[in-house]
Amino acid sequence: MESLATLRDLQATLDYLATIHRELSALPSDLAALEAKLKTTEKQIAEKTKSLDTARAQILVKSKELVQAQKDEDRARAAVKTTSQKVQYTAAIRELDEKERLRASIAKPLKALEASVLTLEQTLTSLETERIAAQSQFDELHAIFLEEHANQVEGRKTLQTKKAALEAKLPVPEVTRFHRLAAARQGRVVVAVENGACSGCHVKLRGPFLFQLKEAKGLITCESCSRILFLP
Repeated sequence: MESLATLRDLQATLDYLATIHRELSALPSDLAALEAKLKTTEKQIAEKTKSLDTARAQILVKSKELVQAQKDEDRARAAVKTTSQKVQYTAAIRELDEKERLRASIAKPLKALEASVLTLEQTLTSLETERIAAQSQFDELHAIFLEEHANQVEGRKTLQTKKAALEAKLPVPEVTRFHRLAAARQGRVVVAVENGACSGCHVKLRGPFLFQLKEAKGLITCESCSRILFLP
């Protein structure tokens, strides 16, 4: 069965790629520490950027509120100047006091927000400087690391090319199903039948099912885990 043979080859290719990936991901302590620092810094940058965006949005809202509050205060102050009767004057003064307090209640948190934005911007600048320096150092050391593992790097390129060629031989839905199952089954999709059981989930296969597998002309999947089975 050509399809099964291609899928078995694809499985073997992915297994080799996974092995190389583990080898290239096993960074020496200095590189691993730099990578951890980069991830931490990038997370901090993302968090601070989110806080900055929130603060800027709040400033826009508060600024509009302050403009309106200032207009209301100006109108109240003008009313005080144009009022001559004592009762009306007293009411106008109370109105002005209220508008002044309202404006102040908006201006104070707005000022705090603006100070917060300034602090966040300075922090982000500092974090970005740290990130750039750490990234540069990581890239330099990682390039040396990859040079020391040139065989694995070249092998990965060859296997990736082979993987693409194998996938091109298969129908798109079959490739999609293969990768979906690989994600759900720790990368093991095509497995052998060993001692009458699926070597993927180790569930014993029924006698009629084993006979069907021997006679099958198409793909047969495990009734338990849905992996594609073959007889060694």
